Amino acid sequence: MLNLTQRLVFCALLGSVYASCPPRCECSEAALTVKCVAKDLRNVPAGIPGYTRNLFITGNQIGRIGPESFKGLDNVTNLSLSNNRISEVESQTFAGLRSLRSLDLSNNQLAVIHPEAFTIHSQSLRELNLSRALYNHSSVMDLATSLRWSSLGTLQGLDLSDNSLIYLPSRIFSHLVGLRRLQLSNNSLVAIHNSTFSGLEQLEELDLTLNALKTFTEEGLQELDSLPRAVLLLGENPFTCTCGIEPFAVWLNKSQGRIQDPEVLVCSFPAGMRNTSMLAVGTLTLVCHQRDAGADLALQTSYVFLGIVLGFIGLIFLFVLYLNRKGIKKRIYDTRDACREVWEGYHYRFEIDSDPRLSQVSTSADA
Repeated sequence: MLNLTQRLVFCALLGSVYASCPPRCECSEAALTVKCVAKDLRNVPAGIPGYTRNLFITGNQIGRIGPESFKGLDNVTNLSLSNNRISEVESQTFAGLRSLRSLDLSNNQLAVIHPEAFTIHSQSLRELNLSRALYNHSSVMDLATSLRWSSLGTLQGLDLSDNSLIYLPSRIFSHLVGLRRLQLSNNSLVAIHNSTFSGLEQLEELDLTLNALKTFTEEGLQELDSLPRAVLLLGENPFTCTCGIEPFAVWLNKSQGRIQDPEVLVCSFPAGMRNTSMLAVGTLTLVCHQRDAGADLALQTSYVFLGIVLGFIGLIFLFVLYLNRKGIKKRIYDTRDACREVWEGYHYRFEIDSDPRLSQVSTSADA
């Protein structure tokens, strides 16, 4: 007959074998895993076993998550909430997940991210996946605020790829002092501005592939130089090899050891330099310089041609005057005589009007 201790142990084992599993989910105590995949769930299901370390709630219709969503799950290490159409993450949502190391929110529609959305009191989070997760520009600003307010000093990997980002708010990563990997690939970034990567002195990998970067300004190059330990991925950007690209080309040649893919960095524009290695641009005459030299030559040629035309017109004019010199002289004389007659007539009338006696004589003569 079993004593009391044995009975308690037996009951505990029996309870663990038949531990409850939320409806429409699959639970494996042996693997410490719960999966609620593509079950059309509207909320995070209640009753998730406390032993769960790996929790996958993906492909559902969950609109928002908050602090009540993950109560009692102190053992969860890996949490995947991808592809759920989540639009709002409230403050302190993950605060109770004291063992959480990896959080996947990819393929959602995050429009509202509260300031302390990613606060975890134990600061255990190491990986945060927000790929294809941000809905619009306001959510990017919300994210910047949340990254500053939340306790993510121990975060090592952040994935912001495929979010159509055009620019990054200043100092957005300044509180992620432990970050090692930052993925910004497949966005629409057109420039790197001052203080974009402030605080990332420990960064080891920066992925900027598949963006809209045409060049790096001096300010942008200073930002890259502020990441002395980082390996840089810059491929598949539409680099435009015209005037202004030279400082970037020089910097590339000096920094080849930090660029993971220098051989794939090529010019996309203009057409005449397409697929030309960026490393060779510094030794070439760029289109803009060719165009400027051509423009100067064309301008000088235009001035010479204009002078020739004007000189030719002047010669023709002088030649016509020479051929018509007699007729012109006659017209000048005729005009002079006509002017003289008119002047004498006016002079005569003036004298008569000014002398009354002449006026009377004129009147008597008329009578």
